[in-house]
Amino acid sequence: MARFKGQAEYSVDSKGRTAIPAKMRSALSPEAQGSFTLTKGFEKCIYAYPQDEWKLKEEEYSNLNTNNRDARHLVRTILMWAEEASLDGQGRISLPKSLSDYAEIGDKVLIIGAMDRIELWNPDQFAHYLQEHTEDQEALVERVMGS
Repeated sequence: MARFKGQAEYSVDSKGRTAIPAKMRSALSPEAQGSFTLTKGFEKCIYAYPQDEWKLKEEEYSNLNTNNRDARHLVRTILMWAEEASLDGQGRISLPKSLSDYAEIGDKVLIIGAMDRIELWNPDQFAHYLQEHTEDQEALVERVMGS
């Protein structure tokens, strides 16, 4: 299982490809086989799950109660955006246009390690996100993880 951390800003070429940072590629487990599932993330970004992590997500979604309307909607909205992408020989992946449009990613992308996934952001959108979330780290940790 991969554990991603750090950040890097990269260019997106005219074909919609961007490099994945070497330190994040080296964190991929052999089971991922150099492939990711990309899907719509929260806060207008793209989530990139390595294949082994995506299989765990699919198991989680398959255990939801499909008699529940919200569960069906959740599965639909996550899976309708999901697309596979494999690293090419230069360590790049192709970003689907629909996801790039959603995340407003143009010719630059901010790549962030987020434990079991990589997040791809428009750098300006992420700067705006940080401006909206100015709470200090200590208060956030206390609220989320308890005292």
